[in-house]
Amino acid sequence: MTALRIFLFGGLLSYRALFNWLRPAIYLPTMVGKPLFQIVFFTYLGRFSAVADDSYFIVGNAVQASVVASVFGMVMLLANEREFGTLSAILATPANRFAMFAGRAVAPIANGVFVTAFEFGAAFVILGFRMPPAAIPALAVTVLVTVASCAMFGMVLGSVGLRARDVWVGSNLAYALTLLLCGVNVPLSAMPPWLGAVGRAMPLTHGVQAAREVVAGAGLTDVSGLLGREALAGLVYGVLGYALLRYFEAESRRRATLELL
Repeated sequence: MTALRIFLFGGLLSYRALFNWLRPAIYLPTMVGKPLFQIVFFTYLGRFSAVADDSYFIVGNAVQASVVASVFGMVMLLANEREFGTLSAILATPANRFAMFAGRAVAPIANGVFVTAFEFGAAFVILGFRMPPAAIPALAVTVLVTVASCAMFGMVLGSVGLRARDVWVGSNLAYALTLLLCGVNVPLSAMPPWLGAVGRAMPLTHGVQAAREVVAGAGLTDVSGLLGREALAGLVYGVLGYALLRYFEAESRRRATLELL
């Protein structure tokens, strides 16, 4: 029961304390407004260039909108402990480390799902986006798996915050790479083979493809392979992120550098 309380309430409290964009004045333009303008921009660019239909760009960018909430959310919930000077107090506790770190992914995942759902709704109103109502449950599952995978990727980036002085350059680069290499606006088939291979190794790629197929009428069984690869990527990143957290914790104790900036 103690581990469960740490998982649920610890994760929620850390999100309230460490997520920098909870204020409406920052949350709305950053988490909602920017992705919406991104969707509108690429949709109209697609219409002008006749590269693909609206659905291709709307689905890709709506799912990618969750990256800010999930990846940056996880980075903030880990790296800000050191930046705010609370890391030593957190790591001095005998609390279950897995529950402590894994619980921090719950709020960013929920936020990412909300952001993506909002962008789909906004596209429905503004751009006339339509999809079969029967596809909504399958799309919800697809988005959940994809956002969870991205959050695990954020855990890898955030774990570096226990050692590095600045994780934001790498986080912003990772965000740009998800937009460029994950098939959001440019098909992987149009990229050089090595770039396509990088994109397939990242989170989001298979989830975006699965979401497009679901919107086109495919069922969960039809995209189970894509979702399986997305979940596997999330699992690999999650294991790597947790391993790095424990390693950097041990090294910081050994070197007495827990809060040195």
